[in-house]
Amino acid sequence: MRQDFLRLVVDRRHQKQPFATVTDIQSGRQSLVDETVAHGDLSLTAPQLNEVRRRVSANRSGVMDTEVNGGLFVRVYSPPARMVIVGAVHIAQALAPIASLAGFDVVVIDPREAFVRAGRLADIQAIVEWPDDGMKQVAPDARTAVVTLTHDPKLDDPALAAALRSKAFFIGALGSRKTHAQRLERLSGMGFSAADTARIHGPVGLDINAATPAEIAVSIMAQVIESLRAEAE
Repeated sequence: MRQDFLRLVVDRRHQKQPFATVTDIQSGRQSLVDETVAHGDLSLTAPQLNEVRRRVSANRSGVMDTEVNGGLFVRVYSPPARMVIVGAVHIAQALAPIASLAGFDVVVIDPREAFVRAGRLADIQAIVEWPDDGMKQVAPDARTAVVTLTHDPKLDDPALAAALRSKAFFIGALGSRKTHAQRLERLSGMGFSAADTARIHGPVGLDINAATPAEIAVSIMAQVIESLRAEAE
């Protein structure tokens, strides 16, 4: 890897945005490919660029066969997936450490400082702001899951609205089916279409008959992972 190309790779990694390096196995020529541009001395066709970007979205490195030469090796660099939890409630106390253990960068948003500094949340990154401002700081992207847990429209709705305007790969909201129906009505009144709100998993979590906060956290984590892996298919 040439020094100038290595500097480019290091710079992109510091930006914490997903990208890939593509290397011609025979010639050694390389290009860096992200969501919008490609840099380097390796020319790629439009179908090749599309395939590389698909692999970036799927976080899947490997050899890409070509009709000529020895093929292309795609090395994907992706930052850790993130989970944004809105509401430092009992379920968050279980969900945050589970998500961290699963390799997610976890952020808890709640304006109540005493809640986010308590118990198992004490070591989790926290934004002590109302979700309107907290979600702006988070800026959810395609590697972000957003889960709202408060049942309080003042907290949940602004976070869900911000998530719906983003590329978050997962959006989930705790609450009964009746609560979720009321939530959808409010979001519709904010201008979101049925197709928009269909992105929300509500009630959030796989149906495993979970009863305790810890069990509900497991069901939520399982659904998030299921969605993340589905994105990679």
